[in-house]
Amino acid sequence: MGREDTLVTLVRDRLRLHQGPPSRRLAGALADLAQTGLISPGTRLPSERDLAQAVGVSRGTVAAAFNTLCEEGLCERRHGSGTYVLGTPSFGGLLQAGAVRADLSTSVVPDPSHLVLPPADPADLLRAPSGHGYDAMGDPRLRAVLAGGEGAGPAGVLVTAGAQQGIDLAARVLLRPGDRVLVGDPAYGGALSVFRRAGAHVVAADLGTPAAVEEALARHRPAAVYVAGVDNPTGAVPPLRHVAELARDAEVTVVEDRALAALVYDGTPPPEPLARVHPYGTVTVGSLSKVLWGGLRVGWLTAPEPLLARLTEAKVDADLATSAVAQRLATGLLERNPVRPWLAELARRREHFLTALSAYLPEWTWERPAGGLSVWARLPGTDTDRFAVVAREHGVAVAPGSLFSPDGRHRDRLRLSFALPPGLLDQAIAGLAQAWRAYER
Repeated sequence: MGREDTLVTLVRDRLRLHQGPPSRRLAGALADLAQTGLISPGTRLPSERDLAQAVGVSRGTVAAAFNTLCEEGLCERRHGSGTYVLGTPSFGGLLQAGAVRADLSTSVVPDPSHLVLPPADPADLLRAPSGHGYDAMGDPRLRAVLAGGEGAGPAGVLVTAGAQQGIDLAARVLLRPGDRVLVGDPAYGGALSVFRRAGAHVVAADLGTPAAVEEALARHRPAAVYVAGVDNPTGAVPPLRHVAELARDAEVTVVEDRALAALVYDGTPPPEPLARVHPYGTVTVGSLSKVLWGGLRVGWLTAPEPLLARLTEAKVDADLATSAVAQRLATGLLERNPVRPWLAELARRREHFLTALSAYLPEWTWERPAGGLSVWARLPGTDTDRFAVVAREHGVAVAPGSLFSPDGRHRDRLRLSFALPPGLLDQAIAGLAQAWRAYER
């Protein structure tokens, strides 16, 4: 099968996941393939006539789809040569970029310097209940510590390699190609990537309005609803109890991301675990990358039986078991590092960053984040996909808003982490100010 034949097969498969006019569906299918890396940057798309014949649409439909992709910055037309895919931002790409002076693109604890370390005992780190370390559900000691924080029994906790793996396991178990998943807009880009790779159609809904949630559940009949206790990227702490209640009544599973749930500021109440409202249909995922260190890669999920058994089977299929050494280290770190001191330090870093942002980039606007590790900033009249490239040239990595939307919206937004130490935040602001001046020229 030739390259264009393969591309046509992929496009046909993706078309059924999109709704709307034919040109919008085709544009959406091609955008999915570009954003997930199945069409690489620099690829020349088939001609309008050839693609129209292969997919079974009119040439005008293909022309309109190509126009949409060019307007959205995903493709460009080259006179006399055709339509080509441009380099597009991807969520995974945030972790693959080269060296920069300051990385504001990742919403994790940037280094472990704030941690009180447990005594160094390699022999203790190498102990595991099974001896060989292949403990499918995780180390019982760590599971007990995590269960105490989540209000669950240890038997209901499965240790994972971070919340990202928890979301991936939920997608493997709950979703089939063509299923729909309800999400907010914006939503965590890592979850959107997982759902797309599972072949699901991600549907944006106003999760803050009960009537909108009820209508979306009835209209789309989703296989799952994805929510975050503390929103990533905005840092909002939205009321979500009604989502769990409506999903429970509709017999729809909720995937609740609580990776940021412990990080709330200014007396904001921590978000209520939705498993209390929808106990037999909620998968809860969490992570230590937001309270200990991003590189530890230890998280967990909780779920009711028999769903937990299916998730555990998927975990074993994926990697057999989470590192026993990482789990033992995580247990010792959790016992010595309550979240309150780190939360106070994050609050100081948030104030430092917002003050500098106001001083050096007064044209940018944002809502003060009530939780989390990042600011959701609006850059007036700016394509942040393109600005992110300019910012990197000035030594600062940022996450463009289109990564956090099911439909590539929010192209005038950036997610900016404030978790770096103040000195690095100052460097980042200086670089962003230089990039902004260069972009405006």
